[in-house]
Amino acid sequence: MGEALGENRIASYHAHIYYDPDSSRGRAERVREGIASRFPVRLGRWHDRPVGPHARAMFQVAFETAEFATLVPWLMLHRDGLAVFIHPNTGRPREDHLKHALWLGAVLPLKADVLPETETETEAEVGPEAGGAGHPSAA
Repeated sequence: MGEALGENRIASYHAHIYYDPDSSRGRAERVREGIASRFPVRLGRWHDRPVGPHARAMFQVAFETAEFATLVPWLMLHRDGLAVFIHPNTGRPREDHLKHALWLGAVLPLKADVLPETETETEAEVGPEAGGAGHPSAA
């Protein structure tokens, strides 16, 4: 079962904004611009093809725990119909993505088989250059 997750174990969060490169990239660009102009976050690269556990095109937004209470409500109201996946970063990527996450809009499939149990497994398999701190989300 795993030990109970304490609030102080959440180091940061990632939000993944999903889009279709042909039909909804413009909406994703507007959402991204809105985030960039309002919040102190780190915006990841555009991924027009599936990457890591993500089965659709997306970009990542990395943010500190202090931003959760303002960024997530903003996304609720301004995601422009796009699916948004938000997960904590606790050092246990598989649980973070599959047990402790939340969705705004459509729930999309994730490739669970590429998610390691611990972050150190990720770094050994993927390497930090692939997604920042070895994260399978590939910022």
